[in-house]
Amino acid sequence: MDLTSLADFNAVALHGGFGPASRALDRPKATLSRRVAELEEDLGVRLIERGARRLRLTEEGLALHERTRGLMTEIQEAGEAVASRAPVPRGRLRISAPVVFAHVLLCQIAARFALAYPQVELEIIAEDRVADPVEDGYDLVIRINPPHDEQLVGRRILGDERLVVAAPTLSIPSMPAGEADELQVPAVVSIAAHADLLWNMRTEDGVRVIKPMPMLRMSSLLMVREAVLQGVGAALLPRLLVAQDVATGRLVCWGAEAGPPVEIWALYSSRRLLSAKVRAFMDMLKPDSVRF
Repeated sequence: MDLTSLADFNAVALHGGFGPASRALDRPKATLSRRVAELEEDLGVRLIERGARRLRLTEEGLALHERTRGLMTEIQEAGEAVASRAPVPRGRLRISAPVVFAHVLLCQIAARFALAYPQVELEIIAEDRVADPVEDGYDLVIRINPPHDEQLVGRRILGDERLVVAAPTLSIPSMPAGEADELQVPAVVSIAAHADLLWNMRTEDGVRVIKPMPMLRMSSLLMVREAVLQGVGAALLPRLLVAQDVATGRLVCWGAEAGPPVEIWALYSSRRLLSAKVRAFMDMLKPDSVRF
């Protein structure tokens, strides 16, 4: 039995189809299909039912997957254990990171890493969805305020906070005496923001409650920032995204969001050994190396 074909079959079974497995492994669907067909011919049985909208394993395919997926994981871990002892990081390194962090900070870090480790093929995906390292084929994921997960290990690499910012042409309105506690201001917000959203803003005079009145809704915080720079309204944005704008006077900070700080973590699967390439990238993500 060809182990490469067996590994491809288990990947297709694990990810629920040729398409998802192709994206996770970054390999053509046609190659995976051919490998599975070769395995079926070698074994003389049908492993996957063709024609179904969703992947369906035959009884023989299910039995093969159940009995071999653990063995394939052990083989992969054995290879990673050997690779982790290699003096020079090498191979492919896939990383998922939030869009803002990727655009503002990770580009520079990735460039330094690529120059320092030319034998590593670095691939960074900027996305705001919560990617699964195993299911989506990532060696490392960057997450904002991640909940506890026993399947992931890593470390905090950066602290941040959210700031209420606006263009200098937009002044924070004063609170008239006798009015409601909520201060209504024109705002640019994320599409994901709730309609009844309130901003609890910490200032030198204490906490003020702002009721954002959406003028624009954007799907990306990068788009929100651009609209705020044009004077459309105020916004609640990460400091790492607007720090330079505030420092140069392009934006004015009204105050910081009250509440716990924002934490950014680098995480990898606890089921995998820490390879040399991941260790090298984690070293570049140390707090004293990540600044904005």
